[in-house]
Amino acid sequence: MNQADCAAPSPAPMNLFERYLTLWVFLCIAGGIALGQVLPGPIQAIGRMEVAQVNLPVGLLIWVMIIPMLLKVDFGALHQVKAHWRGIGVTLFINWAVKPFSMALLGWLFVRHVFAPYLPADQADSYIAGLILLAAAPCTAMVFVWSRLTNGHPLFTLSQVALNDTIMVFAFAPLVALLLGLSSIVVPWDTLLTSVLLYIVLPVLLAQWWRKHLLAKGQAHFDAVMARLGPLSITALLATLVLLFGFQGQAILKQPLVIAMLAVPILIQVFFNAGLAYWLNRRVGEAHNVACPSALIGASNFFELAVAAAISLFGFESGAALATVVGVLIEVPVMLLVVRWVNASKGWYEAGRATATDGSSAG
Repeated sequence: MNQADCAAPSPAPMNLFERYLTLWVFLCIAGGIALGQVLPGPIQAIGRMEVAQVNLPVGLLIWVMIIPMLLKVDFGALHQVKAHWRGIGVTLFINWAVKPFSMALLGWLFVRHVFAPYLPADQADSYIAGLILLAAAPCTAMVFVWSRLTNGHPLFTLSQVALNDTIMVFAFAPLVALLLGLSSIVVPWDTLLTSVLLYIVLPVLLAQWWRKHLLAKGQAHFDAVMARLGPLSITALLATLVLLFGFQGQAILKQPLVIAMLAVPILIQVFFNAGLAYWLNRRVGEAHNVACPSALIGASNFFELAVAAAISLFGFESGAALATVVGVLIEVPVMLLVVRWVNASKGWYEAGRATATDGSSAG
């Protein structure tokens, strides 16, 4: 394991977008809300541009956003999981056995009980559905940014994302259907499967085909194309945020208390899952540069997919869409807090890891 750690390439320096990520996100949020108020007609017209309940502009932007990220995923890296099988195991446990179910529980607790008197009763099911969609898909795109900010092990991050994406292709729809069923929400299977096809299967297949084609021309050519695509992907992310907050701006301004209440279970699940993954990695003796991306992957969400699925399943103005947009609203600032936390606690982590390693060696 130590040899693998030493072989990990050094992370590239952060670019302008990564350094000021929170600023760009908040500017897009404010800009989207403002556009929704100043130009409601054009924003609503964009919202009506849909086929089979899939909004075409948002769908296109999501493809432009996630395909360059998916180009970085080398599914051939899956064989590297054996080098850090404990960290992989911890992350998979959090992503697929803890996070979706804990979010369903938190949604039921807060939406149906704690905050029930203050929330629109007719939207309770939709809010819970949005929270479940948010938690059921592990983060794919932004994980590379979070990992870099913590000097995470690049090959671990790559192999973990590849493995998660492989599982997500098959598990996302059944898992969401199971949890929605447990919450007594009718599952529109045709729309759910369409969302999986559009936002997971087809982008993964297209990205892998394109990746193979680019690498056939050499690593230098691949790196040059990725450098050109980077700003395009970032622009699509920011434009998606503007549109989403334009669509939901009126609801956000009219229901700030609803936004705050929906943020509570999301915040709890982020900090709980990040802390649990980080602590479990420390207990099993994984390196800090593996525990950091493991905790971040375990806590963050593939909000692009969640938003797209919520819009497809329940519509732009639904409580589900609003809940996923709240996830977007707090995802970046909260994940940056987690980044600071894992970076600042490296000394504590390494001391506990050394104890766990010594104990396992003695055993």
